[in-house]
Amino acid sequence: MEMKRHALRDAIRVALVACAATAAAAHAQDAPTPSSAAPTTLDRIQVTGSRIRQVDVETAAPVLVISREEIQKQGFNSVADILQNITSAGSPAVSRTTPLAAGEAVGGAYIDLRNLGPNRTLVLVNGKRLGITTGGFQDISQIPAAMIERIEVLKDGASTLYGSDAIAGVVNLITRRNVDGMQASLYGGQYSQGDGQRTVLDLVAGLGTDRGSVTVGAEYTEEDPVWAIDRWFSASRYPMGEGRAPRPGGESGTTQYGRLIVPGRGNFTLRRETPGLDPRGLDSYRALNNDIDFSLPVQQSTLLAGIERKSVFVNLDHQLSDRIRFTGDMLYTDRESFSRNAGYPYSSQAFDTPMSIDSYYNPVGNQSGDADPTAVHFTRRGWEVPRENRLSLTTYRFSGALSGYVDLAGRSWDWDVGYLYNQNKGVQVGTGNLNLAAVRMAVGPSFLNGQGVVQCGTPDNPIPLGTSQGECTPWNPLLPFGYGGPGDGSATDPAVRQFIFPVGQAISMTKTQDYFANITGTLATLPGGDLAIALGIEHRNEYGEFSPDALAQSGGSTDLAAGPTSGGYSLDEVYAEVQVPLLADLPLAQELTLSAATRYSDYDTFGDTTNSKLGLKWKPVDSLLVRSTWAEGFRAPDVSNLYGGASQTFSFYTDPCDSSFGAARGNARCLQDVPADFRQPANDADGIANGPGTQTPIPFVSGSNPDLTPETSESMTLGVVFSPSFAPGLNLSLDWWTIRIENTIVADTETQVLDDCYLRGIEARCNASTGSRFERDASTGEILSFVTTPINVGHVETEGFDFDVNYRRATPWGTFSASWLSTYISKLELKTDALEDNPPQQLNGLSIGTGANFRVRSNLNFGWEHGSWGVSWGMRYYSGLKERCALDDICSLPTYSAPWTGGRILRLHERPSTTFHDVQVRYQAPWNATISFGANNVFERYGPPMYSQPNSGYSYYGGYDIGRFVYLKYQQKF
Repeated sequence: MEMKRHALRDAIRVALVACAATAAAAHAQDAPTPSSAAPTTLDRIQVTGSRIRQVDVETAAPVLVISREEIQKQGFNSVADILQNITSAGSPAVSRTTPLAAGEAVGGAYIDLRNLGPNRTLVLVNGKRLGITTGGFQDISQIPAAMIERIEVLKDGASTLYGSDAIAGVVNLITRRNVDGMQASLYGGQYSQGDGQRTVLDLVAGLGTDRGSVTVGAEYTEEDPVWAIDRWFSASRYPMGEGRAPRPGGESGTTQYGRLIVPGRGNFTLRRETPGLDPRGLDSYRALNNDIDFSLPVQQSTLLAGIERKSVFVNLDHQLSDRIRFTGDMLYTDRESFSRNAGYPYSSQAFDTPMSIDSYYNPVGNQSGDADPTAVHFTRRGWEVPRENRLSLTTYRFSGALSGYVDLAGRSWDWDVGYLYNQNKGVQVGTGNLNLAAVRMAVGPSFLNGQGVVQCGTPDNPIPLGTSQGECTPWNPLLPFGYGGPGDGSATDPAVRQFIFPVGQAISMTKTQDYFANITGTLATLPGGDLAIALGIEHRNEYGEFSPDALAQSGGSTDLAAGPTSGGYSLDEVYAEVQVPLLADLPLAQELTLSAATRYSDYDTFGDTTNSKLGLKWKPVDSLLVRSTWAEGFRAPDVSNLYGGASQTFSFYTDPCDSSFGAARGNARCLQDVPADFRQPANDADGIANGPGTQTPIPFVSGSNPDLTPETSESMTLGVVFSPSFAPGLNLSLDWWTIRIENTIVADTETQVLDDCYLRGIEARCNASTGSRFERDASTGEILSFVTTPINVGHVETEGFDFDVNYRRATPWGTFSASWLSTYISKLELKTDALEDNPPQQLNGLSIGTGANFRVRSNLNFGWEHGSWGVSWGMRYYSGLKERCALDDICSLPTYSAPWTGGRILRLHERPSTTFHDVQVRYQAPWNATISFGANNVFERYGPPMYSQPNSGYSYYGGYDIGRFVYLKYQQKF
């Protein structure tokens, strides 16, 4: 294998050098004679999904094209928003409505076709790869929307042409070239609640000559955060609907008021309603009351993260000679995002940092006069310093290629050879976590010194006051938020905050380098047309690293402990594609074309793989096209899969053995591990989970797996396109598609592991010693530790239909248009084991731990243009979902059972469908300007509350609109 790998790599390098040398030699030649100067492929273009240049834009694979004109008629002002609202898009992978999200991907936007995950959708810019995170995500928000000429979405597997990751499909962002003049735009809008202001400034300018052009696009975007407390669905854990009082539950028992835990006496809190009390005496405290002594973390949390982004994109095009052209593009993006969650819920018991018996602030300590002095434990939420994440990511991307044509055997061949470089560098600054060593000192022994100042240590062994190394500032965590002041140990004192609340910093870097060469042309002319072929070679390097904050790596803070990620891989690839026109211009065969492609990939991690594809295009008559494809695909394990460091997370999960809501409660397997009255622990006011999907009170661990192997896939499509001659302007298409992914790399979840063990009876998931595993307390049944790792197991299979209708007609009263695009998913199943007798889990139409899986998404758009005026009206439909019942009296399917549940009863609740309406009115001003006014979700419709919190940190789907957004856009051409 090693000899073969090196041989292929050497061959590719030699070929790339040879291609470059040939291009240079051709450039040095004299100008060709007119008979050989004109390329034969002048009117041919390259369509996403094929490397062969062709005249016909309809291929055997279904491709959705979104033009710049269509984009400008929408109220969505970013590439991410545009793509997230197409019907084939799945749920957002990294939702801006998840305030606890952390890591290098936060702040970006990622497209997920077919709900198969964003790392199974390949994103291209002008046919070249966009850079990735260590997790394989590609941020589509980096490209300025003003620079987009069109977006092509290939809804078919394409690993044979583009390599790894193109399992669900390919998104190709085609940017503007050859712009002559300048255009500037200003976009501003906000939600009707008066928040979430968005401002977008963009400028596109171009200059051209007879030998080339340069086009520059710059964009500045600022989006203010929206706060959770300002929306009914995020202001509580169990909202009931707009204008209705929420159900109790979800409050945190770790409050900003402090809890004193005195052994043998109970739990207390300072009587904060009475000012001026001495916190050093126990008589200033009262017994804890769960009805009033709780915290609402949403009061400090963002619902929608804030973003500021600056982007510059440059397109270059220069004719070096009659036969050689240089094309290139450069991208610079600087993105900053902001999100906030409530202050850290600190528990001294969890970190073994009790308030010392010798602390000056201990109300039952040696200095308090208490008859029975003792050290005490406490809880306190750091309300004074909320947990904030500020992520800055800078992207540098360059792609350059020499292209041209050469005459071989009397035929003209198009070639290109080039290089791609992409680098992402990120810095994540976090606040709100506590330095454990500093806390241990701050609540340790302290005394009142001769200057009347509380000082750490003892009179005989004092510790200097301060916040630097070797110094200490005492802290009294029992003082409620807003009760104390400087000098009394309150966290309102800047010195206390500086000492115990460090500023954390994590850094990341990913780098992609790609060398490629392609050639395409015709081998012969057949009765049905030209026999065309494309050949190519590619060498690519991927490297990534992520280094968490030093304290987090050492476990020295309350930040989730995480190890560094570092590693990379390289690969060499060759491919071939052929297009064979079998018949043409015959009865019932206006066109019959067969296409085939294959790609060989050789990785330095797992080895090699070969993937192939077949396509068939048949036009029995000019108005009808029948198309079909079959394709193999693969996805290689990414850097974080293979080399990611272990990290802690406070996961939301459901224990099926919970005696109140657990789906397996009381069964024999549960009773082996838990008592009959077992309740799932939670970070709630009473420490007990009120329903499924509750956050763990202790950190769990997730890690990587260096032994992972690639996912493999097989996909098929079959469709028809009909453009009836009796209805000019009408186009209809219907495509059936299916994708099956084997050997899937699954990000295991706690709920999945527990369900496999206790619901599905997979014993290997109950007592594993490696990979994903958990440990319970032998007497209480509480989970003491949980480790999850990615695994290769089982399969994912999805199947469905895409139905598109487009109509356009000009009349004396204006041009009317209609577009109806729909996706219906008939199957979406996941199997996480290799047991033949265990049925796969059905995800279609369900909202579970993996997110929302809508059965139907449909967009209906109407347009009218007349003279200087234009109007657009759009409707976005999401079908209903089922989720697990969280409340006993809100459970529409309490006895749900299906073959995939193995005869077990699942308590499910149905949530209704949702439709959002958008409107825009445009005016073309006589001074060469366009003024657009509109509203997204004009009727201010909200989706239903969803307690499973799909793709969100709140009881609301993270992809739904969060209010009516009103905007105004002004565009001026010069």
